Amino acid sequence: MVKSTKNSDFARSASPPRLWSGQSLSAGTTIDIPESAVRHVAALRLRDGDAVTLFDGEGGEWSAELQHTGRNRVSARLKEWHRIERESPVTVTLALGISSGDRMDFAIQKATELGANVVQPLATARSVVRLSEERAEKRIAHWRAVAIAACEQCGRNRVPTINPVSGLLEYVVSQPPGTKILLSPDGDVSLRDLPRAQALTILIGAEGGLTEEERSDALRNGFIAMRFGPRVLRTETAPLAVLAAIQGTWGDCSEGPEKFGGRSATE
Repeated sequence: MVKSTKNSDFARSASPPRLWSGQSLSAGTTIDIPESAVRHVAALRLRDGDAVTLFDGEGGEWSAELQHTGRNRVSARLKEWHRIERESPVTVTLALGISSGDRMDFAIQKATELGANVVQPLATARSVVRLSEERAEKRIAHWRAVAIAACEQCGRNRVPTINPVSGLLEYVVSQPPGTKILLSPDGDVSLRDLPRAQALTILIGAEGGLTEEERSDALRNGFIAMRFGPRVLRTETAPLAVLAAIQGTWGDCSEGPEKFGGRSATE
């Protein structure tokens, strides 16, 4: 007969749950963790004395112990800081047309897991979603929360930057020289044709892709049209596929397991 295991028992036997805190962290101090982390603690049924890992998104992580697990307030005592990074050797900026529904959330979540460093939301001609200044600010805060939650899950200690919404032309004109890719079904080159890059920008349109004028603006400002297979990918699928290919070609797959703290590839 297999004995059932409660969530709290599982948490103590597996790797400690990871929680983000935007506060300044230092050894020996006790802090109240953010509301989002309080909900996470409740969902996992953690109790006083349970081990957790805290990180502030700027690098490294802290071992900590829960001190108070109330319904509306949870505190944790910081113990030891660990200089652990799980970043890719390739720095990637994902410039992504704003999509509707949960597509943008999904793309940002998975891009975070796949190592994107910066996400630049773009208002494009064919973007279904039109955001006022107030709504745009709320969406940026929401997308940052999505990225933080993804970091908690995947082990990253640096939260990707979610930039303010920009128009496409305004964005491409402002970008310095470098490896800048426009993902396009009829592109002239493939990933294998490009020289290895340590930093690059990937531009992907929203539903319906980019207009010819937007494509011309990007190409005129140094972007290279790159094809990625014979099929047209959805706006939430394309970032995942391209990021995975880049990490496999230039990034994570060239690193040994010791770089990532011995964690498994899937959890």
